[in-house]
Amino acid sequence: MNAQPLPALYLASQSPRRRELLQQIGVLHQVVSADVVEVPRTQESPSDYVQRLAREKAEAGLVSVKRLELPPRPVLGADTIVVINNEILEKPQSAEHAAEMLRKLAGATHQVMTAVAMIVEEKCTIKLSVTDVVFRSLSEQEMKAYWESGEPRDKAGGYAIQGLGAVFVQQIRGSYTGVVGLPIEQTVLLLNEFAVPYWQSP
Repeated sequence: MNAQPLPALYLASQSPRRRELLQQIGVLHQVVSADVVEVPRTQESPSDYVQRLAREKAEAGLVSVKRLELPPRPVLGADTIVVINNEILEKPQSAEHAAEMLRKLAGATHQVMTAVAMIVEEKCTIKLSVTDVVFRSLSEQEMKAYWESGEPRDKAGGYAIQGLGAVFVQQIRGSYTGVVGLPIEQTVLLLNEFAVPYWQSP
């Protein structure tokens, strides 16, 4: 009977999209819990905020690894925010909140910022991906129907580019996978820096 391959890193995220992207490039990983309070500090810029959260999630994941007495491996944390006119759009709390966010995004360009952080003991490196996303104009009927689909409820900015929300997007300038939630371009830099292999078979 073949033994299960060991994970090359721990993923401090419950996001199925981040898991899928790591699987896509063949990074063997194990999910660990990382509970972090997601509230911007006074005068904290969106880019500083998302990088801080990625670092705190990686640090919380490392705490979970030690608590569970798992073998030492690098821990990867990530966070994604949607920003328009320097305003951070979090996950919608209601149908009206979701519609309010989509009205801001409709016919405009916004930024999706995803930070990734990798940590081993005292060493932590953070990479930031910023992508411009251009939305077409949206009707009130479309926004209502999209909320009723259930997709926006747990998504930053109230939409998912890899799902039904793709129909709103006219153009992106930057990293598609960064908009999904884990920029492969930046993640590979971290994998190489921390000697984490990819293209591995499970």
